[in-house]
Amino acid sequence: MSAAPSDADAVLESLRGEAVVLDLAAQWVYLGTLNSWDAVHLVLVDADAHDLRDTATTREMYVLEAARHGVAPNRKRTLVRRDAVVGVSRLRDVLT
Repeated sequence: MSAAPSDADAVLESLRGEAVVLDLAAQWVYLGTLNSWDAVHLVLVDADAHDLRDTATTREMYVLEAARHGVAPNRKRTLVRRDAVVGVSRLRDVLT
C-alpha cells in the first residue's frame, strides 16, 4: 500500500513545471523550474543558485530583477534540501 500524498506534496504538484523562488533560511536563494521532489529534496532544473553573501544586493532586489528579466541559470539541475526552505513561490507571483 502506498502512502497518501501530503498536503505539501499537493501544493508542490501545483507548482511542477513552474519557475519558482526558493527562499532558504541561510543566505541563499534558488530560482528555477520545479521538476520533482522526494521526502528530502526539491529538484530544480535550469536553476540559479545564488549566495547572497557574494553580492551587495538584497534578496528582494535579486528576485525582483529575475522576475523582470528572467532567470539566469547557473545549474542544469540542482537538489535543495526541503528542510532548509522557508518559502516557495512562483516567480510570476513576484510583484514587480
